[in-house]
Amino acid sequence: MLRVLLCDDQEMVRAGFRLILDLEDDLEVVGEAPDGSRALDLVARTSPDVVLMDVQMPVLDGIEATRRIVAAGSTARVLVLTTFDLDAYVYAAMKAGASGFLLKDAPREQLVAAVRMVARGDALLAPAVTRRLIEAYVSQPPPQTGVPAALECLSEREREVLRHVARGQSNAEIAADLFLGEATVKTHVARVLAKLGLRDRVQAAVLAYETGFVRPG
Repeated sequence: MLRVLLCDDQEMVRAGFRLILDLEDDLEVVGEAPDGSRALDLVARTSPDVVLMDVQMPVLDGIEATRRIVAAGSTARVLVLTTFDLDAYVYAAMKAGASGFLLKDAPREQLVAAVRMVARGDALLAPAVTRRLIEAYVSQPPPQTGVPAALECLSEREREVLRHVARGQSNAEIAADLFLGEATVKTHVARVLAKLGLRDRVQAAVLAYETGFVRPG
């Protein structure tokens, strides 16, 4: 059973998400928060697997709440909710440690799938849009003539896998492109995250762009 915490300042939005998620046998809504401050308290008390986090809220916004959840060492994955598919706030939330984002008007099945995917931590959400976000808001580093210092700890194969992760590809897609088994790709991704001290694939993609290892376009 995946435990989900809802954080949005609009009661009707929270009620709608709860209605959708409660219909699923493997999902359980363990609490609702109207702002980021309340969300921090509920995360500590309910230990959710996934937090559906709005960005713009009173008292404490979703970006700072996400940053504090991650800094506290919580295992909860944060799924940011937004009304825009290109939003600087969302990129900031991803840098703060969010595992992905979802448009508030996404269809029911996409919401349910997104919660499960973020809980697994094995795929980027909406990879094309996520990539556009990173490309739009990342500060462009100078051209690299070699491997960025931050990535020197990775093997050549691990860097190759990271490049595909940054493009928003799933393990199955990477496996097909590199002629590897999906389990092998999963192992490589896990090693990349461990070596770089990252929580998930979203942070890996952000780092790949910010270091100039992967360039927009």
